Amino acid sequence: MCPSKVPDGEARGWIIPIGGAEEKENDRAILARFVELCGGAEADIVVIPTASKLAATRPRYVAIFNELGVAKVESMDFDTRRDADEPRRVKRIHQATGVFFTGGNQLRLGTLLGGTAVAKAIRLCNASGTHVAGTSAGAAFLSEHMIAFGEEGPTPIAGMVRLAPGLGLTNRFVIDQHFRQRDRLGRLTAALAFNPFAIGIGLDEDTAALISPDNVVEVLGSGGVTVVDAADLQFSSMAQVEEGEPVCLLGLSFHILVAGATFNLHTRKASADALLAAKE
Repeated sequence: MCPSKVPDGEARGWIIPIGGAEEKENDRAILARFVELCGGAEADIVVIPTASKLAATRPRYVAIFNELGVAKVESMDFDTRRDADEPRRVKRIHQATGVFFTGGNQLRLGTLLGGTAVAKAIRLCNASGTHVAGTSAGAAFLSEHMIAFGEEGPTPIAGMVRLAPGLGLTNRFVIDQHFRQRDRLGRLTAALAFNPFAIGIGLDEDTAALISPDNVVEVLGSGGVTVVDAADLQFSSMAQVEEGEPVCLLGLSFHILVAGATFNLHTRKASADALLAAKE
């Protein structure tokens, strides 16, 4: 599916993929920033815990957002695709200032929400200013091209990654999470070998890439964001190798961003101006 067009005179909402295991007890900086963007005490947040099969996921995030000062938080789970076409649920999405996807299994999100009225509503609302965040599996689901599953390792291997359709808020990037902790550089670069027009975003745990309405990526959290740009890819052996063989990729560019650094998705330029200013 294609991302929804931003209406004239309006600004798209923020898109906030989180690498998983974000701090939930002490310094809740990432979740607090999401709340702030959504309106602070006036925020109206819908939590979608569908990726997870753990009963504790839904009440935990509702409680966290309440503790961060949000008076109106609702959990909206989906057991069937029929649920995701119910008019009352679509109406509720249109009322929210923020939508938050929990972690779990991104294929559950794609299977239950893909192509439904709720998925369309989230795309339309994000294009009109509603902010959408997701952690772990929820982060992977946000883009059009979703990493469904894959193997660990630093070297791209043919067949090590499987892609599936995601929510489709944007087609500019492919997201992977738990990046450093689960050694996922290989599968992200393998995904880009199939989609060299996209930018790869690898998110460490407790780290978020906050993508502004003007498509500038900001970093928040304790880890790093690895940006892999295949725009100048000179050679890929993906079409020549057999499954299980390493892939040669020439011309990739890499940036490692931490809090204070940015990356412009339009110009494909990284900046550390804020970090340099902090040293002065």
